[in-house]
Amino acid sequence: MPQIRKLTPDEVETAAPALADLLLDCVAGGASIGFMDGMTAAEAAGFWRAVAGAAASDGRVVLVAEDETGLLGTVQMIPAAMPNQPHRFDIAKMQVDRRARRQGIGEALMRAAEAAALAQGRTVGVLDTADATAARLYERCGWTRVGEIPAYALLPNGELCGTTFSYLRLA
Repeated sequence: MPQIRKLTPDEVETAAPALADLLLDCVAGGASIGFMDGMTAAEAAGFWRAVAGAAASDGRVVLVAEDETGLLGTVQMIPAAMPNQPHRFDIAKMQVDRRARRQGIGEALMRAAEAAALAQGRTVGVLDTADATAARLYERCGWTRVGEIPAYALLPNGELCGTTFSYLRLA
């Protein structure tokens, strides 16, 4: 099983090229994670450099799964920023390399993200996904499906897709 670990903001910056490769793999596989076909490696690395900056200022936790072959997956736990939501967090940019799927990596990343949320006193999580397989993973992890908004986002090829929203109460 791969090792799951938290990256410091400096480590996110250093790992930006490998994280960019992972992002590009997921987009090439059709993942609706905010990016479109034709994204360049430089744009993907730029995204991760911006995440490094955000992690230094907003309390987000960037987790990665890796083994001797390299980076296999990542997820972010982002604390809610508003004063009336000190208990809330979002899960964002869950990505598992296509070669490493269906090996428990996504679940391990989710469990680590939930633990990171609890460590910050965050007890109510929210996430969204356009992928039915990911939605089933989240349900197995105890997340409750709230519903789907049709035509909410675009797939990387430009096709409209619905998005399923879920929540989790940790305590």
